[in-house]
Amino acid sequence: MKGNFETLTNENRPVIVDFHAVWCGPCKTQAPILKQIADELGEQVRIIKIDVDQNQPLAVKYQIQSVPTLMIFKNGEIVHKQAGVHTKAQLLTILQPFR
Repeated sequence: MKGNFETLTNENRPVIVDFHAVWCGPCKTQAPILKQIADELGEQVRIIKIDVDQNQPLAVKYQIQSVPTLMIFKNGEIVHKQAGVHTKAQLLTILQPFR
């Protein structure tokens, strides 16, 4: 996954990475919000979901200490990282300068 992850996050468009877990209640709240963002922005953004239990090396590399944690990459660089549920409005505001 490591090489593939780096390829996926090294795009000119913003790439939202949702570090989540299947047992996480707030992660279940975040998922439909990310779907709304994907529906609204289409090809302007990519969304990747990473299960921290299935991808522990990535979770360790990016120091994920709680889920959900959203990271936004642009051209392979981290431009945003924050734990907790993000609202649609928050995400649209965060993404604005990177689209």
